[in-house]
Amino acid sequence: MNVDEPNEVRNGEELDINSLRSHLCQHLSHNEELTVSQFPSGFSNLTYLLNFGTNEYVLRRPPFGANIKSGHDMSREYRFLTALSEPFKKVPKPVLFCDDESVIGAPFYLMERVKGVILRGHLTDEARPSVDSMQAIAEASISTLVELHKIDIVGNALENLGKPEGYVSRQVSGWSERYRKAQTDAISEMDEIAIWLEKNQPTESGSSLIHNDFKYDNLVLNPHDTSNVIAVLDWEMATIGDPLMDLGTTLGYWVEANDPQALKELNLSPSHWPGNPNRMQVAEKYASLTGADLRHLVFYYVQGLFKIAVIVQQIYYRFQKGHTKDPRFSNLIHAVKGFGRLASQAIKKNKISELGS
Repeated sequence: MNVDEPNEVRNGEELDINSLRSHLCQHLSHNEELTVSQFPSGFSNLTYLLNFGTNEYVLRRPPFGANIKSGHDMSREYRFLTALSEPFKKVPKPVLFCDDESVIGAPFYLMERVKGVILRGHLTDEARPSVDSMQAIAEASISTLVELHKIDIVGNALENLGKPEGYVSRQVSGWSERYRKAQTDAISEMDEIAIWLEKNQPTESGSSLIHNDFKYDNLVLNPHDTSNVIAVLDWEMATIGDPLMDLGTTLGYWVEANDPQALKELNLSPSHWPGNPNRMQVAEKYASLTGADLRHLVFYYVQGLFKIAVIVQQIYYRFQKGHTKDPRFSNLIHAVKGFGRLASQAIKKNKISELGS
């Protein structure tokens, strides 16, 4: 498997290179040529590679057309990386934060580039890991999630970056509200799921640092040993909260081979490739490493699915309004419906795996 490399910048997502170079020359004490390319994946914050002379940096900025004040908080993501650099070594080193929107039209930050392998769902059959390698990568990803949840947050800057009390309730009501604001189509399953989540939410299982977007394409693997996770990326939704809610989000991204076709085509995670455990096996492995109580696992999984569906719905809403022109977004409503259908099946069958298409 090859080291993850960027492509040309997508149409409509270009940066003002002259303005950016001027800002970087001023704050990084360089005075060199700047070239910009873009990493191809992701549906939320945009990620670019900057070649600034002999230096390589990764730039993160909000998507075009997004409500920056209600989400996509670059300063918060930058603060998380800064606070994590000591207790959790598997994060890129933050370099620079800029809140001056006149530079590229939005706040942004720079971090070091961590070169490695990133598993993306669009890889060809020939480029995919072997069954044994995939199994080892899956185990390493679960272990990394556990490692993250076990970080001691007491007495450091992380402690003040979230409000764990009432976290589950806020998530349930918050994502329901976001769905209503971004809704474009009548999807009965989504309405029913929102009601079910409100009625079936458990109390908090505990509190820890949680990533809230933990999936394969946010993990950088050692190119010489892909069973070794060397960095975790995309901390825009990280906070302090219930670790089982974080597990639920990971399970929501964990597509199985017999899940709806629209979800597999979305390529959110290559978790349906041979060698991967199913969702229940992921949860059981997590519980064996943490002692977690899985009695309310269906709730956490359904909440994870609902949250991801709302994120996809928000992106589709921006596309419908003309705020983004990325052609990948034109059919996202089918994915929203697929997530809703899968969540309904989980509720009806009271399980999280082998739910059928």
